[in-house]
Amino acid sequence: MEFQKLFNLVVAASLINNFVFTQFLGLCIFFGVSKKMETAIGMSITFMAVMVISAAACWLVFNYGLVPLDITFLKIVVFIGVVAALVQVSDTIMRKISPDLYYKLGVYLALIATNCIIVAVPLTNAGAGYTFIESMFFGVGSGLGFGIALIIMASIREKLELADVPAPFRGMPLAFVTTGLIALAFTGFAGLITL
Repeated sequence: MEFQKLFNLVVAASLINNFVFTQFLGLCIFFGVSKKMETAIGMSITFMAVMVISAAACWLVFNYGLVPLDITFLKIVVFIGVVAALVQVSDTIMRKISPDLYYKLGVYLALIATNCIIVAVPLTNAGAGYTFIESMFFGVGSGLGFGIALIIMASIREKLELADVPAPFRGMPLAFVTTGLIALAFTGFAGLITL
């Protein structure tokens, strides 16, 4: 039964309550790095790693630091600080492992630090009272959802680069329309799983 609950949590976070397509969070990075598949995949992996690690770290800080000291009102500030530290670590690691991808992601890599999805995950974990394992699985599901959104959008945008699109719709207008249509498709998942 526990595995079923964790599986449902991952599916719900990645498809049903996808932060990009159902809650419209993280759109700055979403539109910025979804032009090419290479950057979309690189950002998906980085985002997933930061999201899962920050979900775990923030859960520990919240439950063993903020709750015992009765200073839970500081959770947003503390969570942003934890995420910013993790982003600095991932920034350094990516610069060493894949400098080419590091430069392609550019400013969007630094924007992970204050991205609303990254901060929304620990806030949701704290608000829902998830256990440590549930928090980790929610982070995995949210990261998968963001990765799915990026990869779907990047594959469509790469194809649209070759299409004959009327001038007023080229670039961001078509990206907004495409995102809206994908979001409509994702609303079909609503009610699929109830937690």
